[in-house]
Amino acid sequence: MRTNRKTIAAGAGAAGLLGLGLYLAVPAAANSSPSPSPSSTTTASPKAHPGHGKRMAALRRARGVHGEATVRRKDGFHLADWQRGKITGISGTTLTVRSADGASWTWTTNSSTRVRKDGAKSALSSLANGAQVFVLGERTGDTRTAKLVREPKKH
Repeated sequence: MRTNRKTIAAGAGAAGLLGLGLYLAVPAAANSSPSPSPSSTTTASPKAHPGHGKRMAALRRARGVHGEATVRRKDGFHLADWQRGKITGISGTTLTVRSADGASWTWTTNSSTRVRKDGAKSALSSLANGAQVFVLGERTGDTRTAKLVREPKKH
């Protein structure tokens, strides 16, 4: 019976950590409105999203490879998805990422998708097959739309 209790405790702990990471990270990405993106001359001040870096850091520390959470916003419930893995394909506005456990998800990108590479703003065209990325977005039906694609700095 001890093994079962330990297994249940470990599973509950992992689920709690994942839930906490998503609770902290998803609202910042999910609160963006579907309105047109600002002009290229507009820049956000570092104080525009206080604590945003801390929330993302919490999710990065969670060692999960992919997940989904239902989040509530003013306009209703939404499915927030995230995935960590390697790019296996880039074609037009689609990005295919394969996680370490073998899950392969295709993400749709659009003009409001933010791309970060080596800690700086970048473009989808700067990413290459085999690059390790973190993708955060929403799912509607079978379509996952990326709001953030991040390729971390290489150590």
